[in-house]
Amino acid sequence: MGAPNKKGLDYFPKMVDFYDDDKIFDLMDEYGPLGVVVYEVILTIVYAQGYYLEISEDKLSRMVIRRIGNKWVRNQKAVVQVIHRCAELGLFDERLLGQGVITSEGIQRRYYEIAVKRMKRQLYSDKYWLLKKNEDGEPLLNAPKNQLSSEENGINSEETPLSSPGSPMKIKENKKRIYTPFPNPELEKLFQQFLTVQERSGRKIYPEQQQALRRQLENYGENDQERIYIVNRAIAGGWKNFWPAPRAIPRKNNFNNFHQREYDFDELEKQLLNS
Repeated sequence: MGAPNKKGLDYFPKMVDFYDDDKIFDLMDEYGPLGVVVYEVILTIVYAQGYYLEISEDKLSRMVIRRIGNKWVRNQKAVVQVIHRCAELGLFDERLLGQGVITSEGIQRRYYEIAVKRMKRQLYSDKYWLLKKNEDGEPLLNAPKNQLSSEENGINSEETPLSSPGSPMKIKENKKRIYTPFPNPELEKLFQQFLTVQERSGRKIYPEQQQALRRQLENYGENDQERIYIVNRAIAGGWKNFWPAPRAIPRKNNFNNFHQREYDFDELEKQLLNS
């Protein structure tokens, strides 16, 4: 008798431009390399089981720490923070995460391409299946024009799905993406100018990315005058992100298990302007 049909994968692809994806950039910027390592470790755990994983956050975080080593991450709550941030960025499905399930459209797309199309394995069921199907019951795998380069490669935004040519664009509202403007009108006006510059440069800033930028700016500035300086500097330099003002130390955040990164900001600013 042959071996039973295995649901899990032995491997999964990683794009060479993985770190150019804005979602991975934001994850790296907020939590450092360890944040991306946590995400990748979770992918290996999920793919070993199939296209989804039913597990509690407590158990999953302990599994991640066991694989990384508690020498590098001793605070279990820190791993849970990264898991939730991945869901906010769209790397995991946020609704299913609330039900104790780890999966996403990107995870399912890769699983289908490898396990079903290449290895002729069966999906067993449509449980937690997120991909839409065509008339033949096959998942729609075609990537839109504005595809991403990370594990979510080929996934369009769930908040703003593209419609077919000639038809109006439909926008799915999500009340969770509402942000609070800065109390300082001058700071809010500059922040909106920063977003305008980004869009004119061809970089779409999604609501969850705006939230991350607002949190980042609050941490980098001790007061509104420093934050205004930081935004002005980012606009003038055409930067995609904010950097602390020289000699400014970011305020202590809830992710206390990691050491804050230290930079020579004067030298960094010269390099960015020269580039």
